[in-house]
Amino acid sequence: MVDLLASALSPSPGAQSKSKDLAAAPPGAFVIFGGGGDLTKRLLMPAIYNLACNGLINEDFRIIVVDWAEMTDEGLIQQFRDFIGDFVSKRGTNATELRQDVWDRLTANISYLRGSFEEDSTYEALKEKVEARNAVFYLAVAAKFFGTIVDHLGTSGLAKEEDGVYRRVIIEKPFGSDLESARALNARLLHSLDESQIYRIDHYLGKETVQNIMALRFSNGIFEPLWNRQNIDHVQITAAETVGVEKRGRFYEGTGAIRDMVPNHLMQLLTMTAMEAPASFDADAVRDEKAKVLSVIQPVKLSNMVRGQYVSGSFGVGEEAEALRGYREEKDIALGSQTETYVAMKLAVDNWRWAGVPFYLRTGKRLRTRRTEIAIHFKQAPFALFRDTPVEKLTPNILVLHIQPTEGVTLQFSAKVPGPSVKLGGVRMKFDYAEWFNDGPTTGYETLIYDCLIGDQTLFQRADTIEGGWRVVQPALDAEASDTAPLCFYPAGLDGPREADELLARSGRRWLALER
Repeated sequence: MVDLLASALSPSPGAQSKSKDLAAAPPGAFVIFGGGGDLTKRLLMPAIYNLACNGLINEDFRIIVVDWAEMTDEGLIQQFRDFIGDFVSKRGTNATELRQDVWDRLTANISYLRGSFEEDSTYEALKEKVEARNAVFYLAVAAKFFGTIVDHLGTSGLAKEEDGVYRRVIIEKPFGSDLESARALNARLLHSLDESQIYRIDHYLGKETVQNIMALRFSNGIFEPLWNRQNIDHVQITAAETVGVEKRGRFYEGTGAIRDMVPNHLMQLLTMTAMEAPASFDADAVRDEKAKVLSVIQPVKLSNMVRGQYVSGSFGVGEEAEALRGYREEKDIALGSQTETYVAMKLAVDNWRWAGVPFYLRTGKRLRTRRTEIAIHFKQAPFALFRDTPVEKLTPNILVLHIQPTEGVTLQFSAKVPGPSVKLGGVRMKFDYAEWFNDGPTTGYETLIYDCLIGDQTLFQRADTIEGGWRVVQPALDAEASDTAPLCFYPAGLDGPREADELLARSGRRWLALER
């Protein structure tokens, strides 16, 4: 795992991130199947551009886009240029304007190959372009093409590694739709590829705060001694979105919140929070510890899960309030749909560190605010000392790891309010990446692409961790299939269904408010 934004602490905010200690990735070809889509324009190409600006892309770096649409090299390059120009000006990268020298160097090596993913001729033409170079094949395509493309890479010889040349495949989610299909896809990929060639990507793991979880825990003597069942009451992991299904109704109708978010994104956040310290930052050492966590998570019980679906509501107050449609009113949604747009669940990690500490997960669409975070709720201190004081209750001690939209860490604790009597007030200490490290936002793919180019699999999922995530949620999927998992409803623009609050209230706990 390479942290592209790593920097030594400076005595004041604004410390510049350094990448000068990193070498440029080896020369090779970056082949994007389905590269004419939004993922490539909005995320992959801006990420590659950022890497090039930092000197981390070799000058002999070729980008080959494979897609079915009629397009020329020039037309493709212009599309990329428009998106990157917009990214640089609006989101703020290492410069406020496009660096023409970097862009010229990249575009000199961009080419387009029109062809079907299912025809041998496409791969024969691709072999002529790739030649004997190192190659990364990025599958920015619908999941139904994953196996087909990898099969063809195998039979065409494009997946073969020899004479020191590497061939790697990056696969986006969804990786399967349940435990059985994930196992089948893994078996199919391993027929043509070795596990060391497969990079199952999760863009959450490209975010700085996610990578910082291990640094926070294992490099600070003040946190790790407290990171256990003796000191932690419970953990909340939240991934809340304000958007609905937008134009993805047909896809979402067959997916739902559980499949879309839980076995991948949320399980990755859980494993990084709960894992033991690895022996090193070697990829296998880190992924072994994640796999151990997944192996001891008990499959979710239906009594510990809430499925919700948003109905019509509003966002904002007063005359400026925006009316929001319900899920069943969205385009391409079935009448009377039972697809969940929200899920909350309570999970148990049954090992010595975490026995008895519940992990609460929630994710949903059309909620009050956009927020992804991990909240570590520590056990309360004894109240006895404050019985004869004006103090009515102690402020909960909560460590919050903010992942999006802003990245940072907040610690909440009690402090004495100035004055002659003993009064306590809740205060917060906050670390913000944007304030301390003087770097503009990134796409979240820079680290992941660079790690693949240099052969570091630390931040990519292994076959066993993929299957481990599906194993945990399989009872929920089985219940959905048999119509035995109840569906509740919540107004769009709020925090989610009332039943999700009751899930925590059973044990005297409550969710952190989304808007705070």
